[in-house]
Amino acid sequence: MTRAFTPTSRPLQALVDVAAMTHNLEQARQRAGSRPIWAVVKANAYGHGIENAVRAFARADGLALLEIDEAQRARAAGWTRPILLLEGVFESRDLSLIRELGLTPVVHCHEQLAMLAALPAPALPPVPVYVKVDTGMNRLGFAPQDLPGVRSRIAALPHLTLVALMTHLANADHEHGTAPRVKGQHAALQALAPDWRGDWSVSNSAALFFHEARGPEWVRPGITLYGASPRAGLSAAGLGLRAAMCLQARVLTIRSLSPGQCVGYGSQWTATRHSRIGVVSCGYADGYPRTAPMGTPVGVGGSRVPLVGRVSMDMLTVDLTDAPQVAVGAPVELWGPNISVDALAESVGTVGYELLSGLPARVRELAAGQ
Repeated sequence: MTRAFTPTSRPLQALVDVAAMTHNLEQARQRAGSRPIWAVVKANAYGHGIENAVRAFARADGLALLEIDEAQRARAAGWTRPILLLEGVFESRDLSLIRELGLTPVVHCHEQLAMLAALPAPALPPVPVYVKVDTGMNRLGFAPQDLPGVRSRIAALPHLTLVALMTHLANADHEHGTAPRVKGQHAALQALAPDWRGDWSVSNSAALFFHEARGPEWVRPGITLYGASPRAGLSAAGLGLRAAMCLQARVLTIRSLSPGQCVGYGSQWTATRHSRIGVVSCGYADGYPRTAPMGTPVGVGGSRVPLVGRVSMDMLTVDLTDAPQVAVGAPVELWGPNISVDALAESVGTVGYELLSGLPARVRELAAGQ
C-alpha cells in the first residue's frame, strides 16, 4: 500500500487497485480503436481518488471532471495532458484558473458563454471550448436551433476557439430497442453542423461497449474504468473488466445466539438454530446501503455469508454459523472482486455508480501499486 487518506484506527478502508483501473482503461481502448479517450474522473474518480486516477490512466488522452479543485489536484499529481470541465464554469471567479491550469471548459448555456466572452483577451493562446448541444437528454446543452448563433459568437471572440461539439446519450445503457435512439442522437448532432470539421464527443461507457462506432470522436468512458457495468443485469466481468475497489472491514466480535433470539434494530431477524453472528465494522454512514435486504452476500474470511438484521449507522451483522473458521479480526469484503458492487446496488434499487462515488470521508482510501 502506498498512500492513505483520513488516517484512523477504525478497521474500514476502500482498497483501490490501480492496476485494475489501468486494465479497464485498456479494455476501453480496445473498443475505442483510434478514437481518443477522455477518462472520466468526476466525483473524486468515482470514489477511487484523483491521484490514483492520474497514475492509473496515464495512457488516456485526457481527463474529464467537474470541479476545478479536482483539476488542481490532477495537475499537482503530475497530469500534463488536457482536462475537460464537463459542466464548464460556474462563476466568473473560475475564469482565471481555466487559463492558469490549461483547462478546456464545456459551454452548455448562454450564461456560460457570456462569462467566457468577458475573459480578457491577452496575447495568449485562445481558450479551447467544447459546445454541448441537447439532442434528447433535456438536461444540459444548447437548444439545437441555437447552435449556429453560438458558433458564430465564439468565432467572433479571439480569445476562444471552438474545438468540439458534444452531446450526452440518454438511453445507451438500456438493453432493448435503444440502438435507433443512440444512432438518432448521433445523427441529430451531426445534422446540426454538416460543415463542422472539428472534433466530436458523444459516446459514454455504455455507447462504447454496446453500440457500434459512428465515426471519429473523443469517447468518454466513466464507470467501466472502475470495473463496474454500465448496464443493469450484465456483469462487469463479462465485459472483461476488473473491480478496482474493495470496501473492506473486519469482524469486530462474534456473538452466540440460541434459537428465538433476535439481532439488531427492530428485531427483524430471529435465529432458528444455534447461530454465530459476526458484527462488522461498516454501516450506512460508511456508504453501505441501509436498505440492503437480509441474505445479501458478504465476503468474510474467504466465505460468502448472509447479511442478517438491519444495517445500522456504524455496524452490520452477518450469519457465520456455516463459516466456523471465521474468527474475530477476519477481513470482510462488502464489495470488490468477489462481491459485485453492481449486484449489491441492484438489490437495493440503485446503481454501482452511487455506491462507489458515495463513500464518505471517514472511509480510508488505500491505493495498491501497479
